[in-house]
Amino acid sequence: MNMINRTRREGYGLVDTKNLPAATRRQFLKGGGMLLAFSMLGGSKALAAFEYVGGIDPKEWDEHAGFHGFAPNGFIRIGKDNEIVLIMPSAEMGQGIYTGLSMLIAEELEVGLDQIQVVPAPPNNALYAQPILKSQTTGNSTSTRAFWTPLRQAGAAARTMLVNAAAKRWKVDPATLTVARGVVTNPANGKTLKYGDLVEAASKEALPQNVALKSKDQFKLIGTPAPRVDTPHKVNGKAIYGIDVRVPGMKVGTVLASPVPGGKLVSVDDTAARKVKGVVDVLKIGNAVAVVGEHFWAAKSAADQLKITWDDGANAGVTTQQMIDAIKNTPVDGAVNAVKKGDVAAAAKTAAKTIEAAYTLPNLAHATLEPINTTIQVQKDGVDVWVGTQVPVNAQQAVAGALKLKPEQVRIHNQLIGGGYGRRLTVESIVQAALFAAQVKYPVKLIWTREEDIQHDNYRPIYYDRISAALDAEGMPVAFTDHVGGGSVLNTFIPTGLPKGALDSDAVGAVTALSYAIPNQLVDWVRVDPPINIGFWRGVGETHNSFVVESFMDELAAAAGKDPVEYRLALLKDDPRATAVIKLAADKAGWSEKLPAGSGRGISYHHAFDSPLAVIVEVSVDEQGEIKLKKIVAAVDIGVAVNPNTVKAQLEGGIIFGLSAALYNNITFDKGRVMQNNFDDYQQIRINEIPPVETYIIEGADHPGGLGESGTVSAAPALGNAIFAATGIRLRELPYDKSQLAKARAAG
Repeated sequence: MNMINRTRREGYGLVDTKNLPAATRRQFLKGGGMLLAFSMLGGSKALAAFEYVGGIDPKEWDEHAGFHGFAPNGFIRIGKDNEIVLIMPSAEMGQGIYTGLSMLIAEELEVGLDQIQVVPAPPNNALYAQPILKSQTTGNSTSTRAFWTPLRQAGAAARTMLVNAAAKRWKVDPATLTVARGVVTNPANGKTLKYGDLVEAASKEALPQNVALKSKDQFKLIGTPAPRVDTPHKVNGKAIYGIDVRVPGMKVGTVLASPVPGGKLVSVDDTAARKVKGVVDVLKIGNAVAVVGEHFWAAKSAADQLKITWDDGANAGVTTQQMIDAIKNTPVDGAVNAVKKGDVAAAAKTAAKTIEAAYTLPNLAHATLEPINTTIQVQKDGVDVWVGTQVPVNAQQAVAGALKLKPEQVRIHNQLIGGGYGRRLTVESIVQAALFAAQVKYPVKLIWTREEDIQHDNYRPIYYDRISAALDAEGMPVAFTDHVGGGSVLNTFIPTGLPKGALDSDAVGAVTALSYAIPNQLVDWVRVDPPINIGFWRGVGETHNSFVVESFMDELAAAAGKDPVEYRLALLKDDPRATAVIKLAADKAGWSEKLPAGSGRGISYHHAFDSPLAVIVEVSVDEQGEIKLKKIVAAVDIGVAVNPNTVKAQLEGGIIFGLSAALYNNITFDKGRVMQNNFDDYQQIRINEIPPVETYIIEGADHPGGLGESGTVSAAPALGNAIFAATGIRLRELPYDKSQLAKARAAG
């Protein structure tokens, strides 16, 4: 099997879809499509629903006629040589999803992770659209939740067909046979057959429409702290990220785009640039210039020599303060209702006290470790694109549209991604690369510099929330109001845009399903779209709204003169999952233990992505306002922890990512331009600043919850509440301003 050998030799990412072994088009669609449809459409309808699904060019798949192994569905390939390939529907960007999804298949297929190879799936919504997002998309902490059933079904169906083939050869009842590590055994006589021995016979078996899945007590892989399948290649340097791709004849370029959103290119003087040794070409499109060289340094050096004139357009005067003021000055009477429960106005009239506050969150860049890059070759018969993307089908369609091709003429070769955080959910950089590549005959890799990446992101929107609560005589909330203000991220992703008057569910994420038992609630959204590009950022709407809600819950506890943990528990007394994680976190953090002056603990709780999570942060704050992180404790009810190693890694990584934003991150605009350039002025938390992080896992429900973004959601409010506990000063704007702390400490 040439593909497997190539995977082993060169690592993930260089595997071309043309070399992907597959059965005939009919078998591929029948298998993979059935198993995805099975969970969405149910039972006997599944085969019929996907029997005639299109989307794959038959000519392309005829190239795979040389594969004579076992291809029962879209996710599994087993060769005669006993090599096993698992095809991953979700993108790997450091979150460990290749390992988690492999565990789901391998558990039911009865093979070990050491026996498999993994490759990314080609773009195909019919086969790889996941049930939650209804598309081939990796995001919103949905991958494990979405594929929990379909991938186990895929493994179980394949195992059943292999066992049935062995039973027919031995003329025995399939129920009498056992399977372990890809070997079928007949206990009656000790005979064995490897999966590779059965591939031809198994390929003739009928695909089972109903397969029994293992119960939790039968799991051998799921629930174990498994090593990641991509670790060996990352350790030995064979892992291929998008930025590592090399193809024959490739040139390397870098891009300079209009510094103002919506700006246009007027002219470029490239005289000096073309004199730089190693420069190949200077390319232009409507709002950007690319310099191509034999290597990146030649391209970058030449780009520095360009003399470009831009037309800044209508956004030339845009500033951050203007965008904030636009939200503040938009009346809430035109808001779109998200939650209307009970009678807030009536409850407020009889309340003992009303507490009000306003919170502001800034634009944020994704600042992934791997900057934007695309390798692309445009030829007469189509386009090859090597890129790391969270949305391969969207990328395929966008490039096809830009170059006026059919989608099947665009071959997306998805790569490992060096950090996504939502940045690779957009495809404008891939389209940009396609427009440049269409002008040349050679393959070109276009790499954005760090400065270009930070200054041309799709930013997390600015939010401004006006929030209030009416308290009874005991200090408990009887009414809750949150006027959410900000732009629509969904508007960026819906092809026709979000209609006027429609609700952006992301803008009010988490606050529309408030965990706390408050009888009267009003949540609405004031839509004020900014003149800049915005997009999803790790934690999506939950990050914004949980910061506001959890900070405000601490304000309410303070107003009531009650302990923040006990206050929350009183409002969550009918929620056992919430109660369990909060009590566990408080116990492990030593919540009741006294701290020295200038130190404090803060808690944040949320039930996002179906994973109740409590995080407690302990800090000290000195007279100069310097914040020192002392300890972090997290307790999560993950349902089923597919891989406990990943649960801990994702919680720790998410919390640290969120702390960077809470302490340092802020994208600001002046004269239409982003003021930040690199990690010196868009700072990330340093390793010496990170305290011990303890994670505790409760396994509750019989399915896994999402986790990739949960830690990020919790970080800012837990930190802000800890700062308040240490200083008595409430900061309502991110990132937390140390100078405000210093002034308040000096004045107090």
